[in-house]
This record gives sequence, structure tokens and C-alpha cells, in this order.
Amino acid sequence: MSAPIAEQNLTQAPAPVSFWQAFLFWLKLGFISFGGPAGQIAIMHAELVERRRWISERRFLHALNYCMLLPGPEAQQLATYIGWLMHRSWGGVVAGALFVLPSLLILIVLSWLYVAWGDLPLLAGLFFGIKPAVTAIVLQAARRIGGRVLRHRWLWAIAGAAFLAIFVLHLPFPLIVLAAGLIGYLGGRYAPTVFAAAAGHGPARHDYGAALIDDHGPRPAHTRFRWGRLAWLMAIGAALWCLPMAWLTLQLGWQHAYTQMGWFFTKAALLTFGGAYAVLPYVFQGAVGHYGWLSAGQMMDGLALGEATPGPLIMVVAFVAFLGGYQQALLGPDALFLAGALAACLVCWFTFLPSFLFILLGGPLVESTHGKLGFSAPLTAISAAVVGVILNLALFFAYHLFWPQGFAGQFDAPSALIAFGAAVALFGFKRGVIEVLGACALLGLLIRLAQ
Repeated sequence: MSAPIAEQNLTQAPAPVSFWQAFLFWLKLGFISFGGPAGQIAIMHAELVERRRWISERRFLHALNYCMLLPGPEAQQLATYIGWLMHRSWGGVVAGALFVLPSLLILIVLSWLYVAWGDLPLLAGLFFGIKPAVTAIVLQAARRIGGRVLRHRWLWAIAGAAFLAIFVLHLPFPLIVLAAGLIGYLGGRYAPTVFAAAAGHGPARHDYGAALIDDHGPRPAHTRFRWGRLAWLMAIGAALWCLPMAWLTLQLGWQHAYTQMGWFFTKAALLTFGGAYAVLPYVFQGAVGHYGWLSAGQMMDGLALGEATPGPLIMVVAFVAFLGGYQQALLGPDALFLAGALAACLVCWFTFLPSFLFILLGGPLVESTHGKLGFSAPLTAISAAVVGVILNLALFFAYHLFWPQGFAGQFDAPSALIAFGAAVALFGFKRGVIEVLGACALLGLLIRLAQ
């Protein structure tokens, strides 16, 4: 274990880190990466920049700026990027995979317990309190992203238009993303001050001492751009997607649920600009509305489990897939758990494969642009549209929760009170998501027991 910062010689870089030393750290990170993207990035900064000094703060932020530009979970992509910097392609693959695998295994177990035993009074009571908390958490996500992005009235207008497009016109999420990107592209040309970078991370403010990967050292050979390497990685990436997709199509057919899951979540992986909350409406539209793999209430429960487990929040797709495979008995009535677990693993493969490719393909180009990389105008417009889409998701959750039989049915006052309390705790008292989920789960259990 590294010495405390006060005891280190900050004028000399730490000793070189072996592949297996890094392996153990990435494995540990996979089990402690709670708190969503902000918390996960904070953990990596504290461990890698401040304590271990494996990478300088400026290089850390430069990598993070690139990851924030990409669709996909930025914290997982940042781990992949730093792993690649330290130990080449395999280092990046290991870092990114270990960021995800513990969460996948935990969610498979929790999903099985949920679907097999979720009707028990104890678990039913806990989830009765969790669902209202999820509504408040999604609303908080809209506010958090909006506060970072909506810094001009035209960006507010894009957010409002996106909300109306999905709430009133029921337009598909990909179409909204494409339209926002086009508006941002045109705005970047004709109104650049409006579509300037609305978010991101500024220059380094602290010097934590000499680092293994510092600001001025020579670039390692593997970080230099080469056309041959680019072509080779693109061929490998295409094979890793095409081979399993071709096998599923030939063996099971294009309309089989496993094949459709692979195709649907590949598209979802390319639409996660702005974090997992941005793509949840798309997953909701497809998994709940189109395919019927799970219900709206189950989707809310899955989001709560994703919030309460380590790893990127987009891992909620493992819960969605598990329930789809389990409840549809895709491998027969005697292999329900196996059907769900296979679906979860399959979906994670197609969801995270693009993230690895973005880092391994784009890393060498990014390494040649220190201090020059920023947010593009199309991304700024997409981020603004995402705020409106997430607000729609919060209202969708609230509608199904507070009026479970529709507006003509009875209003669920206890759920509304729990949601209000969760919102007060999140917005007013700045409590953490895990704290709020735990308190609301306990409150829901007490209400159910008292009924």
C-alpha cells in the first residue's frame, strides 16, 4: 500500500506499476465505485492523482474531457483510458472490464432475488418506498444536468422542444438526438457563443507532485497514432460485434428476443450522450413499451438497484435483460435463471463494446491534443435536449406511481408523500442517493406493515 501523501517524496515519480498491481487496483475499484459518475470519478482522482500519483491531474482531466464527449459511461471509459495509458491495450481492456464485471455479477444475483422473491411482504414493502425515491432521483438528474448545460435561453428552448417532442408528440429518442445535434452543428457555425462548451472540466488547479504519467514526459510508443493499428482495431471491433450477432441471427432468428436485445442495446450504447439518465427514456420506450420485457414498475425497481450497486448506472440494462430472459423463459421453464443470466451478459457485451472501441481507437489522437480538446456545439445541443427528455421520464414515473390505475383511479398519497420527502432530502438537505434510497425503503416497509 502506498504511503500517505505527507510521507511521500513528491519531487520524484512513484516506482513503476506492474500490470498485476494495476489489475488489483481496478478490481478493487469495481467493488467500491458507488455514487454514480461524479462519485466514481472522484474516487479515481483521489486514488490515482492524489494518493498513488499514477497520473498527473492535467492528464487526468484531459482524458476525462474526451470521455465526456463520448456516448457511454464516462467513468468506465476514463478507467479504460488510464489503463490503456499505463499498460497498452490489454491494460485498458482489463481496467474497463473490471469496472463493470463486479456490478454485473451483483445485479444478476439481485435481479434473480427480485424476480423470484419480490412478492414477499418484506421485499414488496422495501420497493414500495424505493419507487417514489427513484422519481425524485430522476428529477434531480434533470436539474443537475440542466444546471450545467442550460446557460443560454436558446439552450432552454432546445430542452423545452425536446420535452414537447417526446411528451406530446411521442417522437423516438434517436430522432430527438439527431435533430438536436443538427441544431448544434448549425448553431456552432452561426451562433458560436450560444453553443460554446456548456460543461466540462477546466485546467488543473493542484500539483500533487511528480507522477508516473506526467505533463511533460515523452509519449510512450503505444500512444502514437498509426494507421495500421487503427485498421487492425477496427477489424477486431467489427468482428467482436458481427460474430455474436451473426450467430444469434442464424441460430435463433432475427426476431428472437436475444437477437433483438443485442441489436437494441447496441443502439442504446451509441445514444448515451449525457450519461445513463439520457438513454433511460430510450430503454424505457423499447424495453417496456415496444418489446414488453418488463413493466414500468419493474423498470423503476431496476433503476433503484442500479443506483444502490457499484459500477456505472447504465448497468441497469443487465436488470432489464435478466427480467426479459427470465420472465419470457427464453431457455425453457426449467432454466429460468440461466435464461436471465445469459441475457444480462449478452446485453452487457453489446452495450459496453463501443465504449472500449472509442477509447482504444481515439486515444492516440487525443494524446496529441493536450489542452485543445473541448465540447463541440452539437454535443452541447444534445445535452440540452437530454434535460427535456429526462424531465419527461420523471413525469412518466410519477404518473405510473401516483395513479397506478390511471387518472380515473385512486391517487396513491403515501407514494406521493415519500417522493416529496425524497425530493426535500435530495434538493434541500443535499443528502446522498444511497441514504435517500435506504430511508425511503425503510419508510415504505413501515407503511406497508401498518396497512
